Amino acid sequence: MTQQIPRPALTEPVPEPELAGVRNFRDVGGLPTTDGRRVKPGKLFRSGHLAHATETDAEFLASLGLHTIFDFRNNADHALEGLDVELPGVRNLNIPLSDPADGKEFWKMVRDGGLEQLRGLLGEGRAADRMTNSYRAMIENRTPEHSRVVHALAEDSVPALMHCAAGKDRAGLSIAVTLLALGVERTAILADYLESNAPHRRYRVRRGSEAPEARSPEVMELLAPLFDARAEYLTAAFDAIDTHWGGVDRYLAEGLGLAPETLGRLRDRLLD
Repeated sequence: MTQQIPRPALTEPVPEPELAGVRNFRDVGGLPTTDGRRVKPGKLFRSGHLAHATETDAEFLASLGLHTIFDFRNNADHALEGLDVELPGVRNLNIPLSDPADGKEFWKMVRDGGLEQLRGLLGEGRAADRMTNSYRAMIENRTPEHSRVVHALAEDSVPALMHCAAGKDRAGLSIAVTLLALGVERTAILADYLESNAPHRRYRVRRGSEAPEARSPEVMELLAPLFDARAEYLTAAFDAIDTHWGGVDRYLAEGLGLAPETLGRLRDRLLD
C-alpha cells in the first residue's frame, strides 16, 4: 500500500530545482484551461529518467509527496540507463511506449554510425519526418496505454511524475494527452512541451566514439531532429486526434474510454 508524505497545499508551481542527475524536471501546475481554471501546482510533474538521481535529487523528489511515478521507458532503455531510484512510499508504474526513434538497429546507427551512414539515415528531412510520424503513431496506436494513465490519475495516482528517457517525447505526449483531458489550451500545452529545449533540460546526446568527428557540427545537425522538441511534432499528434476522432471530445470518450464521471474526477483531482 502506497503511503504518501503529507504536504500543505501549494498555490504556486514547485520551483525548478538544480538536479544533478535528473534532466528536464518541472511542475506543470498553473497551466490554464479553456474554461478559466488552472492545473493545480504540486500535482503533476514531468522529467527525464530517474536512474541517475543523486542522493540529494532523491531527497527532493521524495519531498514532493508523490503517489505514482509513471516510467514510459522500455526494456532497452532500462538496460542502457538503469532502473529508477526507489523513493519511499512511491509506486513505480512502468508503461512502455514506443520510442519515437525506436528500433535497436536505428539507435545503434545513431550512436555509432559514421557521417555517411547518418546522412543516409537522417538527412534531407528524414529524421524530422520520422519523429512526426512517430508522434502520430503514438496517438493512434497507444490509446490503451494513454487510457491507463488518465484512468489511474482519476482514481488514486496523484501527485504523479511522468518520465521517459529524456522527458520529451513519450512523457511529453503523455503529459499532453493528460492536459487535453483537463481542458488545457493547446497553445499552453505546446509552450510547456517546448520548454524541453532549454539547454539545462536537454538530453545529452550519446555517441559511441569520443573522437571530434563523432560530434562534428554536421553530425550534431543530423541528430538534432531526434533530440529537439519541435512544434510540428506535437502539432502532428493534435492533428491525428482531429483526423482520427474528429476532435478532443470524441478522443477522450472513444479513444481513451473516459466516462463523464471519470473525467470529472480527473479534473477535480488536478484542477483548481
